[in-house]
Amino acid sequence: MSAPETGPDLSHVTTWVFDLDHTLYPSDAAIMSQVDARMTDYVARTLRLPRDEARIVQKTYWREHGTTLNGLMANNQIGDGREFLDFVHDIDLDVIDPDPVLADRIRALPGKRYVYTNGSMKHAENVCGRLGLSDCFDDLFDVEAAGFQPKPLMAGFERFSSRFAIRPAEASFFEDSVRNLKTAHELGWTTILIRAKPGPRDEESAGPGEHPDHVHFAADCLKTFLGEARTASGIRR
Repeated sequence: MSAPETGPDLSHVTTWVFDLDHTLYPSDAAIMSQVDARMTDYVARTLRLPRDEARIVQKTYWREHGTTLNGLMANNQIGDGREFLDFVHDIDLDVIDPDPVLADRIRALPGKRYVYTNGSMKHAENVCGRLGLSDCFDDLFDVEAAGFQPKPLMAGFERFSSRFAIRPAEASFFEDSVRNLKTAHELGWTTILIRAKPGPRDEESAGPGEHPDHVHFAADCLKTFLGEARTASGIRR
């Protein structure tokens, strides 16, 4: 008699949705720290504030509006979100390396595969290219495609769902953000939290061992989780 299958059961999933930053690569990679610093620089320059005051504004907007960009736009302090995105994502990606094992495991997932990010399309393309994941996804969906309605706002999720005809009962969402996963859970998606590495982390992520109630599965490593998960076999839809 063969041993029973083990591992997370995702055999019902036909649509695989992945956040980008701190999900497709580990949280201890120095990517978002660069972006975060450039956001502070942008706020300081645009609002003509000392850098310490700009930092407070930046984090207040992030907490209250979902992203710093959305806060700036909501307060009519900038008109062109693309300029902000181009500025903050002008970073060094050499701090992350290609991940061929992750690429193989994502390609093996049966169904449609998407990236859903609060960043820009250019940033998503650059990160995926650097990781060797450019051919792993059916499409990339950025904050501009969401009408500058970032996660965790329901409006952005609704735009994403409409664009790709998402069937909630068959959708899974891989994210490092606890608050973004709440919206996905409300929509009926299967939620998978990718926890932060030990050490300093931002307030919306979860550390080792944490497993919020609205999260179906929690993992310390995306690549390992995908290698252990049970999925449906068959032809890609």
